[in-house]
This record gives sequence, structure tokens and C-alpha cells, in this order.
Amino acid sequence: MNTSPDNIAGERTYPSLFDQRRAGVLLHPTSLPSRSAFRFGDIGQSAHDFVNFLADAGVSVWQMLPIGPTHGDLSPYQSLSAHAGHPELISLDWLVRRGWLAADHAGLTSGDPDVRKQARESAAEAFFQMMRNEDSLRRDYLSFCEDNKNWLEDFALFKTLRHVHDKKAWNEWPKPLARRDADSLKEAKNNYKNQIQIYCFEQFVFFTQWQELREHAKKKGVYLFGDMPIFVAHDSADVWAEQDYFCLHPDGKPTTVAGVPPDYFSKMGQHWGNPHYNWKAMEADGFKWWLARLDSQLKLFDLIRIDHFRGFEAFWEIPGDSKDAREGHWVKAPGKELLTACFNKYHQLPLVAENLGLITQEVEDLRREFNLPGMLVLQFGFDGNADNPHLPHNHSLLDVIYTGTHDNDTTMGWYQSLSPKEREKLETYLFHGNDPMPWLLIKTALASVSRMTIVPMQDFLELDGEHRMNMPGTTDKNWTWSFQWEQMPEGLAEKIRGLLAMYDRLVN
Repeated sequence: MNTSPDNIAGERTYPSLFDQRRAGVLLHPTSLPSRSAFRFGDIGQSAHDFVNFLADAGVSVWQMLPIGPTHGDLSPYQSLSAHAGHPELISLDWLVRRGWLAADHAGLTSGDPDVRKQARESAAEAFFQMMRNEDSLRRDYLSFCEDNKNWLEDFALFKTLRHVHDKKAWNEWPKPLARRDADSLKEAKNNYKNQIQIYCFEQFVFFTQWQELREHAKKKGVYLFGDMPIFVAHDSADVWAEQDYFCLHPDGKPTTVAGVPPDYFSKMGQHWGNPHYNWKAMEADGFKWWLARLDSQLKLFDLIRIDHFRGFEAFWEIPGDSKDAREGHWVKAPGKELLTACFNKYHQLPLVAENLGLITQEVEDLRREFNLPGMLVLQFGFDGNADNPHLPHNHSLLDVIYTGTHDNDTTMGWYQSLSPKEREKLETYLFHGNDPMPWLLIKTALASVSRMTIVPMQDFLELDGEHRMNMPGTTDKNWTWSFQWEQMPEGLAEKIRGLLAMYDRLVN
């Protein structure tokens, strides 16, 4: 069978980033080094420096997690918006260089999110004063607001009302606001006009900084690979603004919620709590909501991972009043109809399907019908079964190969957890190579026939399990890992570049 992407059946073409062999690094921007005491990195100079490192190493793809504003648990998969950027990713130093923030503002070095929020508010005040006298600033800002009005106005009002109501979920607000009574919304917009403007300003700054980062990456030959969660958080601007698109009770509580049954990651299954879509309503208007969401992501990324692609074929439906994921059941979804609508509008959608976990033949058939690359993880491969799809001899050109993902242990942590018998199986398969971990698994990934290989930054830094990003099914210590430039071994970029040359993953 010819497995060349150019000869896969179907009219739709594969994403262009799979036109040749290349390699990427998985690192969320929050994990970048920060000069302040705050837990997050940002998309300012540190992000530009990381792009420079990738370019020096010959790495042409930077994959990250969703970049939307998060709830208190910091999970990027439970965002307050499917469109907005996380304000904590805004570089305050960039605001100083623009003259919108004092160089001695406490927010520049503080670890307190409230102090950093005050810094952004100070910058907003300075910006709006300057905007009165600078036509170019006014044009840029008003143009941004106009281009994004389909989500920005609702998001800014949602954030404002959520702040006014002590961060309570929208369905706990006074009923006229929760149910979006027109007169009540108009009154709120008038009463909180200044705060709404600040949230709009934050998004203007975020997207301006992001485009600068993306342009820098493009010049360096680095492509940005984003992540789009299949579901959105119940307490989000999206659900509040478009309640008819979600399965909700009259009081706003979800009738059913998303999750997954017991699997490799969790013996109890996972209860995510996201409300399910009202697919009939979405399909009735041609999936307009999804097309708008894709439009926002395409403004940010060159390649997009669809998280939990499996939910497009069938989703795990848990009763809304249950906290036990095992009480759910599978329900069919109109994935073919949705993807057809998406590809009809965007003929060459640069999508990758996250197809990990309990995957049926129907899910794989849907993925292949639309020529979507899937994911394979080497850590899942060594269970003793020769037909395991994660083993290198079963890879194909359109797989994206990972040593591990953000949900896995680091390769060092994973290897250290293996029993002597499991290590022997692994080392026998890998020809008893002399390279130490994690480099032996990194080389295995790079040697794969697949066109794209992604390695978590923790693996390149040879870090153990204390440095993993997320442990599914738990709520402690997730999403907070970051590294410092001092952790970079001398000559790391040159070492990576040499390996990419050896395995033909340098892109001309």
C-alpha cells in the first residue's frame, strides 16, 4: 500500500507542514523563563529568545497548549473563552517599551497576580490617553475591536460581570444577566464601560504581541502549533453568550457533561464537567459557531491540534448531576457533517487529530476520510505486543510522533518507573543502544518514518518526573512547570541540530 501523503485517497490534502520531515518541541508559553517572581512566562522577549533557540537547533515547529484565559486551577483546557488570549501571557516589559507602563511599576517583578493586573490597568489608562492624540493608535485599536467583535464584546462584558459577582459562575448571577436580558445587558455596558474597555485593551495587546511573535517565528522558519480543546468550560463567555448551542437546564446548569471512561490515564475515568453541545442547533445553522472558532485559531497558529478528536465521532455523556465518569455512555456526534462544513470553508485546514485513548475503527475512519494526521506516543508502545500502533515499525508518514505529551510523565520519569523486566523489553527493541535516557527515546522518535516528531522540552533538558506538566485525574501541582535558561546544557542547540541532520529533519 502506498502511504505517501500525496497518494492518500480523497480530495482533501494533508497539511502542508507534512510536505517534508521536520521536528518540533512541545512547550507551553507559561513554562518559559520569567524574570519576575510570577509563575508564568510570557510572550515577550523570552518567547522570542526561545524561537531563536529553536531556529539554532534546526527545530521548525513549536507546539503549545491552549492559550486562552484559565480558571483558578490553571488548566488551559478549561478556558474562560474559546477566542481570547490569556492576559497573564502579556509581556509587561513590552508595555514599558511602548511608554504605557512605568519602568518601576511593581508588577514587573511581583509574583502577585493582582499587582500584575494593576499594571495592565495602568497601561490601559495610559494607552487610552495617548489614543486621543495619536491617529495610528486609534485606528489600530478600533480596527482590532471591529475585526473581533463577534466574540470580544461578549467576552469583555462576561469578564466584567464575573468580576462584579466575585468570580461566581454566570448561572449564579442575577437571572436577568444570566439569561442575557437585553435591557439588563445594556445597563451593565453603561455602568461598567471603563472596566469593559480594559479587558478589550488586554486582548488588543495580547494579539498585537502574539502577531509580533508569530512574525519573528516565521522569519526564523519556526511554525506555531496550537491546541484547540474540543469542549469549552461551562463558566465561559462562550456558553453564557450562546446558551442555545449547549445542553443546559433552564437554570443554566448542564444537563450532561463531558469526560472519558476508565483508560490508561485514569482507572476511574475522567469527569471534565464541560457541557455538551446541542449538536442539532449547531448543525441547523451550518456550524457557524465552530467556523468562527476556527477562524480565531487560524489567526494564531500554522497548525492546530484538535484535542479529544474522538468526541467528533462519539462523546462520553455523563449525567449533569453526577460526579462519577463511569456513569456515562457513548453518544454519536455529527463529526462528518461538522468537518465537511469546516473544509468547505477552509479547503486546506492545517489540523492534527488527537486520537489517543479508547479509539474505535469508526474514529480512525473519520480521521482518515479527512486526511488528518494522528498522534502516536512512544511511551505507550512497549507493552509486549508487536502490533501496538505506537511502536516505530508501525508508524506511517502522517503520524505525529511524540516521546511523551503534556499528559505523560517525562521520559526520564517514565523510564525510572519501569520494572527491570519492562526495561529489558524496551532496550531489546531498541537494539540495546548505548545512549542514555532520554536521548535513546528521542533518537527513536527522530528516526521514525513519520514526517513530524515532537519532543517535550523536559526531555531535551533531561528532567525527571518532578517536572511533568500534568497528571490527568489530579488537581494538584499541574500546569505550573517552568524552566530557567540556566538549565540549558551548554551546546544543546548544536546537539539537537546534529541529530536532526542525521535523521533528515532539518528544513531548508
